[in-house]
Amino acid sequence: MTQNTTTPNDLAAKLIVSGIHLDLTDALRAVVAQKAERLLRHNEHLIRIRIDLEHDKTRGSADQFIAKGHLEIGGPDLLASVATEDCYKSIDLLMDKLDRLIRRRHRRFKDKRNHPHAVELTDALPKT
Repeated sequence: MTQNTTTPNDLAAKLIVSGIHLDLTDALRAVVAQKAERLLRHNEHLIRIRIDLEHDKTRGSADQFIAKGHLEIGGPDLLASVATEDCYKSIDLLMDKLDRLIRRRHRRFKDKRNHPHAVELTDALPKT
């Protein structure tokens, strides 16, 4: 059995991190890259991972940091958003949510493949 290992170059090519009203430090970029490796572990067919970190000062003291994730994959894109009072907590919760979305999507495709449903036709098929 082969292990799926991602190289840092693969991850760097697929990962886009941007900050909105927030200066991205090397530590924030490293944390996002470390957490995003988990997403590639489940599905190596991800085209692109875009993470937007936003600091919204108009929300008051709670839920100022918003982390938004956009996974481009074959089929419909997966989107998630989390708002908390800490940027690192937002990143952790966002990656958990994206991980659940990928696993749910994979499970649904697997169920469809393994348990196909019969199709009922209302009209007779034309003879050729």
